[in-house]
Amino acid sequence: MLSLRKYLIAGLLVWLPIAATVFIIRLFLTLLDNMLLLLPAAWRPEAVLGFEIPGFGLVMAVAILLLTGVFAANLFGRKLVDFWEGLVNRIPLVRSIYVSVKQVTETLLADGNQSFRKAVAVEYPRKGILSLGFMTGRALRTVNRQTKQPLVSVFIPTTPNPTSGFIIMVPEEEVHDLDISVEEAFKYIISLGVISSEDNGEAAAPPPDSVAGADKLAR
Repeated sequence: MLSLRKYLIAGLLVWLPIAATVFIIRLFLTLLDNMLLLLPAAWRPEAVLGFEIPGFGLVMAVAILLLTGVFAANLFGRKLVDFWEGLVNRIPLVRSIYVSVKQVTETLLADGNQSFRKAVAVEYPRKGILSLGFMTGRALRTVNRQTKQPLVSVFIPTTPNPTSGFIIMVPEEEVHDLDISVEEAFKYIISLGVISSEDNGEAAAPPPDSVAGADKLAR
């Protein structure tokens, strides 16, 4: 019985990552292929060529991004973008959403920007407990004036979904820099702490007591 369970787990470890990868890639390509619905029916590949082209939506998305970037980089395009943003800023609810997303995007994608590029550890939610986070910059100036000490902003992501989390402001001397990349830190968070850079991408081995306990349950 124990051997059967071991072989089943070994099989799952092989097939689950493959199945999840294929599923996510197919979902992504399907979403991009749906962009073809924006084209008139007569311009779509199945109408012009007589058959569908898998992944053509990805090519179309990249082309649209490149053309938009070229257009926005010139003087006329910049003026048109400014006109659009001025129009959006007059719509109360839309303005809040648009400006927030634009500021986050500019922060993450700006050349030479160092925000969200350093993995750190801080004592959170209380002293004695370390949480993995990412330094995003200096804290608000008004907070620094009130506390009379330099504070930094740290994003503490949730597990296993790192797209949500908490922003905390802590003294700079209480932030511990980690000798790992942001990608390695994300991998550790998404895997619930099972995979770390020290394991060379492999699952961390459980302690002997845990193995013994699992064997007893299997029996």
